[in-house]
Amino acid sequence: MARAKRQSQQPPAATTPETGDEAALETGGTLTIDLAAIEANWRTLARQLPAVECAAVVKANGYGLGLEPVTTMLARAGCKTFFVADVAEARSVRSRAAEATIYVLNGYTPGLGGAFMKINARPVINSMTELAEWDAFVAANDWRGDAALHVDTGMHRLGISVEEAAALAPRAQTENHGIALLMSHLACAEIPDHRLTASQIRDFREIHMLYSGIPASLANSSGIFLGNSAHFDMARPGAALYGVNPTPGRANPMAGVVKLTGRILQIRSVARDETVGYGATWTAARPSRIAVVALGYADGLLRSGSGTDGKPGGQALIAATRCPIVGRISMDLTCIDITELPGGVIAHRGDLATLIGAEITVDDVAASAGTIGYEVLTRLGPRCRLVYRDE
Repeated sequence: MARAKRQSQQPPAATTPETGDEAALETGGTLTIDLAAIEANWRTLARQLPAVECAAVVKANGYGLGLEPVTTMLARAGCKTFFVADVAEARSVRSRAAEATIYVLNGYTPGLGGAFMKINARPVINSMTELAEWDAFVAANDWRGDAALHVDTGMHRLGISVEEAAALAPRAQTENHGIALLMSHLACAEIPDHRLTASQIRDFREIHMLYSGIPASLANSSGIFLGNSAHFDMARPGAALYGVNPTPGRANPMAGVVKLTGRILQIRSVARDETVGYGATWTAARPSRIAVVALGYADGLLRSGSGTDGKPGGQALIAATRCPIVGRISMDLTCIDITELPGGVIAHRGDLATLIGAEITVDDVAASAGTIGYEVLTRLGPRCRLVYRDE
């Protein structure tokens, strides 16, 4: 009875920044990145591949979470092969993983040969023209420069055609093209019974048979969960490393990696029938309490996650309670309806709202914004305080 009385006199509040943590107060938001969770996710994926190498895709600045710290952690965990988008990213990976094999997905561009040589990176060859240019550079510089050959089995973006791959195969066995890896990319791996997935696996298997002795790679994050038929010699997970669910519709086997919190700047009362935010897109259906949080689309939140009169938006955790985002997300601010906080719970100016983390996942945020977790991750934290955890 005494405890209940004390609670009624001193209502619990939401989590507040640590006293004296000036860095947390200088910015509106804090993005916490759990490097240990990234390592754990890589190990979880590797266990799905007992006889297959598990590489790591760290392009787009490690999916927005920091290319160099992510690479350092994965290399320490035992990852030996990394995939990046361009040579600049390859250079960053090399600075943190001296012995790793690095593939550049955007391929070879004339004029960049010296950079490939200097950091010992390998282009992913995406056309017959690129292959000829790469061969010429390697021959002119008397350098044994390995590369991957990308075969387009149905994505219809980059890559040589299945027919070109079949025609090249006899020459690849006798001429020194330096092809160290044969690869393709699944278009619909997250939909296990999609007809294109079966077609791509079949076509890639047939092409691989023509390239005797050359390792092959097809599976991305979701492809790992398609089973042995998609595994070949190497898998290339990306988004799953960073906590995105590779098995939509089923429980996420990956650990959450990011937490995004923002400080409450003000709590205000809004009368019934008054509106909130730009465009007056959300109208209070009853007297409401609104927490204004110092995070907006300049911090990576998507405006499409706004809550309007016609569509619910995303949610935030305040005092361990899910509360809806209302009104348009603006450049620096997001408004949260805290009217339904449980009895006795009060939020205060200076408390923290969690936009991603705990029970609100990256995939939840993506669904509310009509996009995918990949986009959410790569937009996060351009001006947030960054905090890395590795244990």
